[in-house]
Amino acid sequence: MTPDAILVFAAGRGTRMGALTRDRPKPLVRVAGRPLLDHALALTDGLAPLRRVVNVHHFADQVRAHLAGTDVVLSDEADLLRETGGGLRHALPLLGPGPVFTLNSDAVWAGPNPLRLLSDAWQSDRMEALLLLVRPEEALGHRGRGDFCAAPDGSLMRGPGAVYSGAQILKTGDLAAIEEKVFSLNLLWDRMIGRGTLFGIHYDGHWCDVGQPESIALAETLIGGADVR
Repeated sequence: MTPDAILVFAAGRGTRMGALTRDRPKPLVRVAGRPLLDHALALTDGLAPLRRVVNVHHFADQVRAHLAGTDVVLSDEADLLRETGGGLRHALPLLGPGPVFTLNSDAVWAGPNPLRLLSDAWQSDRMEALLLLVRPEEALGHRGRGDFCAAPDGSLMRGPGAVYSGAQILKTGDLAAIEEKVFSLNLLWDRMIGRGTLFGIHYDGHWCDVGQPESIALAETLIGGADVR
């Protein structure tokens, strides 16, 4: 079953952006004259019918105003910032019961559409999640040793290796059994690793993590001559 809904994560405080997020949410920080959130939502073009949901917390009113008049539905986390796992569960009434795309809003892409790649590789009969990964040497703007190692069949385990790009397809059935209100999707992924149902594919285009101010120039250089196709 191919996902017919996407949650774009846009609720975080963006503290690593420093002064840029003192008066605005990180998803509205501009890269090449366009808010990061708009770069993310543009990836859903051509994937209709797709229910588009964005979660909000930090400067939620600004995101709400920015998306006014669009078909994007907001999952309001004004009462509590729930992290990625809790945020996804909170948005489920808007997303529906099937597998969903999730996408971080603080990255830019140049090359093949990452959501289409995930959709083409998704195998619902053996996967509970399919993560799009970036090789460490190609992870522009990213700090860290990597997140996952892949077996020959594409199943994932923890360890220094490929970097999680922030794009995935995920089955949400496990969310109901988690008691915490605030939790990361890492909790689900670790359970799936134990069952051998967490998989990954590598992105062959270009990707930049826009998590800190100095990454903005890197991202603008990346998309200066190319965009997602």
